[in-house]
Amino acid sequence: MAEVKKTLRLILGDQLNHQHSWFKDDLEDVTYLFMELRQETDYVKHHIQKVVGFFRSMRNFASYLEERDHRVIYYKIDHEDNTQNLEKNIKVLIDKHDFESFQYQLPDEYRLDEQLKDLCENLEIETNNFDTEHFFTTRSDLERFYEGKKQMTMEYFYRDMRKKNDILMVNAKDPEGGKWNFDKSNRQKWKGKPEIPHERGFRKDVSHLVEEIKNAGVETFGFIEGDNYNWPTSREDSLSVLNYFCKNLLIHFGDYQDALHTDEAYLFHSRLSFCMNTKMLSPKEVIDSVLDYYYDHKDEIDISQVEGFIRQILGWREYMRGIYWKEMPGYRRSNKLRNQNKLAGFYWDANTKMNCLHHSIKNSLENAYAHHIQRLMITGNYALLTETHPDEVDQWYLGIYIDAIEWVEITNTRGMSQFADGGIVATKPYVSSGSYINKMSNYCKDCHYKVSKKTEDDACPFNSLYWNFLDSNREHFAGNQRMNMMMSLLEKKPPEEMQKIRNRAAEIISNPERF
Repeated sequence: MAEVKKTLRLILGDQLNHQHSWFKDDLEDVTYLFMELRQETDYVKHHIQKVVGFFRSMRNFASYLEERDHRVIYYKIDHEDNTQNLEKNIKVLIDKHDFESFQYQLPDEYRLDEQLKDLCENLEIETNNFDTEHFFTTRSDLERFYEGKKQMTMEYFYRDMRKKNDILMVNAKDPEGGKWNFDKSNRQKWKGKPEIPHERGFRKDVSHLVEEIKNAGVETFGFIEGDNYNWPTSREDSLSVLNYFCKNLLIHFGDYQDALHTDEAYLFHSRLSFCMNTKMLSPKEVIDSVLDYYYDHKDEIDISQVEGFIRQILGWREYMRGIYWKEMPGYRRSNKLRNQNKLAGFYWDANTKMNCLHHSIKNSLENAYAHHIQRLMITGNYALLTETHPDEVDQWYLGIYIDAIEWVEITNTRGMSQFADGGIVATKPYVSSGSYINKMSNYCKDCHYKVSKKTEDDACPFNSLYWNFLDSNREHFAGNQRMNMMMSLLEKKPPEEMQKIRNRAAEIISNPERF
């Protein structure tokens, strides 16, 4: 029988996987370590709801393990022995408790991966790392899939994932419904009907935790109701949100997944991303649950609703993770369009006359949440059109959203939203004038600015910014086939109109606080 070594196992704040094989082994001399660290709260300024969400979820998981007789060391943010540094804490604990082995699950953030590698190289005890047993793919699967191909297109990766995992497939080659992608069915504007059920809420009292975070000196931003916290922070909560989504929201999810509305923070979105990104839920069980419900209710739910949801998880989520590990660490420095401006100040207080930005940012500050179109086509669109440095955009997105962890944030922000990677993630920049925003929302209806006007004082700022962006980047997009139509329309604009557009855009970019 092999000797059982006294082992310390690290669990990071986004590794709350109740189903991990670690907890099924019969090793007796194992201690699990959780740490709330200033190292993690301070590398960017975070939304208070995000810090609370992670700490509360970590504490719940630690309690779950203790209730099942696992040995746990938990350093709260104000613990007297907490040095606030991951490496220092681990080294002290190894010496103090004479641990003979250190084990960790592979982190999903590059900086933590490097930090733990360096730590293990300097430890004099046995060290091992393990997979998190969460994703459908490994870190390197996407790179292998595209090896030898000139361009990476998510659609082909997504189809391969469907085949490999037998998801929405009739047979080994043919997709259910006769199409791989129902995206064209997923672009409806919500006009008040059908009625949107209230989100699955929890009304938790986290006032004491908010005080702990404040007293520890952690700087945060955003709003929180300490006695009415609304996010899932346990596996039980997470399963409840998943079940609620299947029963109440899935039926219309696909139709309105791109819609925007002033009166609705969540529309038919699931609010499951935090549960998955902390690993309280696995993507497989989310997809399995949605498919089970769909197959039991096929007479009520169209396949377009389900495919639209699964594409986000099986397609984009796995794809973005693969891009992250393929392109890091250089990816975090990419700035192909050489944008240099500061982020507009109203991103921190929503104090702008542009109704779309006001509502999207206000929603983000109040709920630590915005759905993907608000992030991509409102806040991200404006940041790109005003030539904001991608570092500034990254820091804001990483801090403000409860589900933002670098592997998924940076690829969506720097790649999909800001086109800073020059086309690795997206074949064209996701920019638009006010017309798209008007098409998908009611934001323009009561706005101070007129979406129908181009360069007048009361014209929608997105209109001049959009054409100015294309004009400023003519050379960069000259060979981009997906930009041909818009670039050809740009060429047809009279010189005097273009000068008005440039002047108006320069005014907006130079004086964002006035708009």
